[in-house]
Amino acid sequence: MSDDEDSPAQYASPPCFMHELDPAFRSPLADAPDVRRWRKAERERRTQSRLAFPADARAAMSARIAEGLDAAVGDVTGLMVSLYWPFRGEPDLRNWMASVNERGGRTALPVVVEKGQPLVFRAWKAGEPLLKGVWNIPVPAEGAPVLPDIVVSPVVGIDRDNYRLGYGGGFYDRTLAAIPRKPLVIGVGYELQRIPTIYPQPYDIPMDRFISEAFHP
Repeated sequence: MSDDEDSPAQYASPPCFMHELDPAFRSPLADAPDVRRWRKAERERRTQSRLAFPADARAAMSARIAEGLDAAVGDVTGLMVSLYWPFRGEPDLRNWMASVNERGGRTALPVVVEKGQPLVFRAWKAGEPLLKGVWNIPVPAEGAPVLPDIVVSPVVGIDRDNYRLGYGGGFYDRTLAAIPRKPLVIGVGYELQRIPTIYPQPYDIPMDRFISEAFHP
């Protein structure tokens, strides 16, 4: 739910082959339109790979990711944890969300208020009303904004420096840059989403850590 501020555009230049370059190559040497083209192609490729997993395999990997979150977060009592509603094969952590509430924590979901603006986090737990938001993703129907202590963010791709490849709207980066109190930010996804580099740009903000189904206690 890093969106990379990539805007769709058409270019007359040849196709980008940045994915074939040395992984040590970094964005200060890259042309921004090439980065956008590369990210768009990589975003689609990684999403399709994720969707190719059978539903039961994704469920098993989601359960392992939930175990990793328990180990990373520890006692959730009194904490506000923002999660997300699963979309296009993302890890489904709704059971873990319910367990946070059962153990004395509180949970929230991100809400897109307006294009080009930061996300708003609204408190929500299972059973409370939802409505359809952007991309028809359910969001809390009501409630005042909250400031999360922990933000769990799904990734399309993640690089070795924990920079996140998202859907290209820039919402998470914009939100983390504007939030008055920095939360612990945990990226979640599958091992196949690891990328040597996403060619980070000045507006990209890395995750504090990444948890996949390869979690080891």
